[in-house]
Amino acid sequence: MASKPRISKGTRDFNSQQIANRDYIFSTIKSNFKRFGFAPIETPSFELSETLLGKYGDEGDRLIFKILNSGEKVKKADLSALENNQLARFSNSLSEKALRYDLTVPFARYVVQYQNDITFPFKRYQIQPVWRADRPQKGRFQEFFQCDADAVGSDSMWQEVEFIQLYDAVFSDLKLKGVTIKINNRKILAAIAERIGAQDKLIDFTVALDKLDKIGAEKVKEEMLSKGILPDGIALLTPLLKISGDFKAQLKALSSLFRTSQIGREGLSELEFIADKINKLGLKTATLKLDITLARGLNYYTGAIFEVSAPDAVAMGSIGGGGRYDDLTSIFGLKGVSGVGISFGLDRIALVLEELGLFPENNTQTTQVLFTNFGPEESLYCYKAIQSLRSNGIVAELYPDALKLKKQITYANKRNIPYIVLVGNQEMNSNTFTLKNMLDGSQKTLDLEALISQFNN
Repeated sequence: MASKPRISKGTRDFNSQQIANRDYIFSTIKSNFKRFGFAPIETPSFELSETLLGKYGDEGDRLIFKILNSGEKVKKADLSALENNQLARFSNSLSEKALRYDLTVPFARYVVQYQNDITFPFKRYQIQPVWRADRPQKGRFQEFFQCDADAVGSDSMWQEVEFIQLYDAVFSDLKLKGVTIKINNRKILAAIAERIGAQDKLIDFTVALDKLDKIGAEKVKEEMLSKGILPDGIALLTPLLKISGDFKAQLKALSSLFRTSQIGREGLSELEFIADKINKLGLKTATLKLDITLARGLNYYTGAIFEVSAPDAVAMGSIGGGGRYDDLTSIFGLKGVSGVGISFGLDRIALVLEELGLFPENNTQTTQVLFTNFGPEESLYCYKAIQSLRSNGIVAELYPDALKLKKQITYANKRNIPYIVLVGNQEMNSNTFTLKNMLDGSQKTLDLEALISQFNN
């Protein structure tokens, strides 16, 4: 019995229009990556498990798709771990490889592996799919593309300024107005954790805080309590999270709170530098906003962190994010190499542009002219013309079967092909072609040169 055709949850098929829309976003992002001086690289779709595991925190590790061993390697499974209900250990013994969770950790591995061939600072962009065993929902998929740009080998805060400018340039070219680039600094979060007595639980604190928009303040407090953060400390957190006002006002309020915190002062200094330069340089479309609740749960961030929000008119999560990671390459043995990078969420951006009607009209390259098929001789005559049209950049094709003209015209209409060519004995004897406009029904007889000119003008 034939099985019902279906795809796995969290994945999608794309039709030609959707692919055209996605290519529009790809080309816009890629052209800006190049304009800002980033060079492309690619890494494998899967990495050794040891490369990925332990780099994203416990929650991230749970979302990594592991690839089961096959053949003789299956015999190496740790059955004693299964008997002792040590499921994580048993799972790891069954798998040596995993699908990449993001592009940043594979990039860090790449930098270390090819460090002798790289000129630092190294600026790269990467546009490839990633996989996460997340619960599928609107804007959240198990297979999706990331469009990343990173710069490693420099501590300069001008890198952060440039990435904000890059975000602004891309969204300006996409005509997506009302985008907000939220910024915070992990050093600010470390200072807050210090203030509430949770400096030894920084990861638990940031992971819980990162869920504030998703589960609300009460649930975040419950999670912090479950991780051992004391109620008195959580009580101190509440007024901190209520700091409001513009960028400058928030920095001023934080400055008075962090007078005695060295790491807090460092974070404030970095934010002040970025805000000052962006204020002087300006942004075309986006707005830069300080959000001290922004945490980004990934463990490797150490400085400035970014998250991009879609316009308020669209109910969508973040459409981009990134930040500074001072020592990510050290996990692969190369210490002291600072980096910073951002990512564009292609799939969510596509949903936003579609909802707002911002994709260009007629951006799908369709067939411009269909040659009808009246038999073998007529088809050969047509195909010689089709070759000439194609060599001149004109999208032309021959209807493959010699069916009734009505069926061929119906086919052209269903595919929105604007012109058809009719060829019979009269046209073949006079070395001409009858061109029919499918929109207004008009016809004219042209030689090959005039036919080509018709589409090139």
